[in-house]
Amino acid sequence: MARKSQRFNGALNASINGFAMAAGDEHDPHGLLALRERVEERMAILLAESGDQADLLGAAMRASALSAGKRMRPLLVMLVARDLGCSSPALVDVACAVELVHAASLVLDDLPCMDNAQLRRGKPAVHVQYGEDVAILASVALLSRAFGVLASAGDIPPVTRARLVAKLAETVGSQGLVRGQYQDLHGEDLHGGARTLDAIATTNELKTGVLLGVAVDMAAIICQADERVAASLRAFALAAGHAFQIRDDLLDLPGKDIALTGAESGKDTGKDLGKATLLASLGIEEAQRRLARHLQDAERHLNDALGAGAATSRFMTGLFAQGRARLHFPADAAVPVADNARSREVLVN
Repeated sequence: MARKSQRFNGALNASINGFAMAAGDEHDPHGLLALRERVEERMAILLAESGDQADLLGAAMRASALSAGKRMRPLLVMLVARDLGCSSPALVDVACAVELVHAASLVLDDLPCMDNAQLRRGKPAVHVQYGEDVAILASVALLSRAFGVLASAGDIPPVTRARLVAKLAETVGSQGLVRGQYQDLHGEDLHGGARTLDAIATTNELKTGVLLGVAVDMAAIICQADERVAASLRAFALAAGHAFQIRDDLLDLPGKDIALTGAESGKDTGKDLGKATLLASLGIEEAQRRLARHLQDAERHLNDALGAGAATSRFMTGLFAQGRARLHFPADAAVPVADNARSREVLVN
C-alpha cells in the first residue's frame, strides 16, 4: 500500500485491509474525514445514554459500536445522498442507524455458538471482554437503538421514515442478515451435503451484501431517486458485497502475508477452514478472477447510478484499489486448492 494512502486516515485506512486509497485522496478533497467525524461524534452521542461507565451492558454497546472500523456503510449513505443532491441534516442519524445494526451483527457473529471468534478489530471480541450473556443483550440493545434513532429522525416526512424503518427491518430479519447467518451455520444440512456455488453466493449476499444494499437504498429513499438509479445502486451493492466477501475469505487464510493488508487484519484467521466458501470450492486463482469481475461490475453499476465523477465513485474506487492491489499468499498457507506451492498475486485493475 502506498505511503501516501496510508497517511489518508490512519484509523480508516488501517482497517480497509488491502484496498489502497486512490491517488489524491490524502488531502480529503471530498470531505470524507469530515463526514467520518460527524458519524463518530453522533454515534458517541447516541450511545452516551447507554448506561454509565460502570454499567457492563452500556460498556459492551460502546465497545462494539465505537471501536475503530471502516465506517464504510454510513459513509455510503451520506456520500450517495450527497451525490443525489440531498443534504438533509437527518442523514447522519440514518447513517448511524445502519452502523448500529452492523455493530450488532458483528457481536452476534463472533459468539462461540456462531463463528466462535476471539478477536474483532484487533481487540478481544465483545463476548470475550464482557461475557456471552452481556454480548447477546448488547446486540439486542444496539438493534433497538438503531430502530429508535431511525424512527425519531427529524427533517424526514413520516411516510419516508416509515419506508426507512421497513427497509431496515427487512435487512435484519429472516430474509436478511439473520437468514444469512443461519445459512452460513447450517448450509450443509439445508442442502443435504456440500453446498452449491449458487447457495454459497446467496449466503454471501445475505451476510455481506444486504447491509451495503440498505445503505444505498436508504440514501435513494431519502432523496426520492427514480427506480433506474435505485436499481443501479442495488446492483452495485450486490457486486460490492460479493467482492468484499471473497476478500474476507482470502484474508481468513492462516499464515497470510501481512503485506496483504499493510497491517494486521484485526480478526482471527483460519476460522473458515472446513466451511463451504467460494475460496474452498474454487481455489485461490478462480476466486481472484471472480473478485476482479465483481469489482468491475460494482464500478460499472455505481457509475451508471451516479456518474464516474461522483464522490461516492471516487471513494469506492479507493476502497477497490484503483490501479493495482496485490494480494500475496505464502507458500505454506493452508489453501484448499491442489497447487499451493507458490505465492500468488492478483492484479485488480
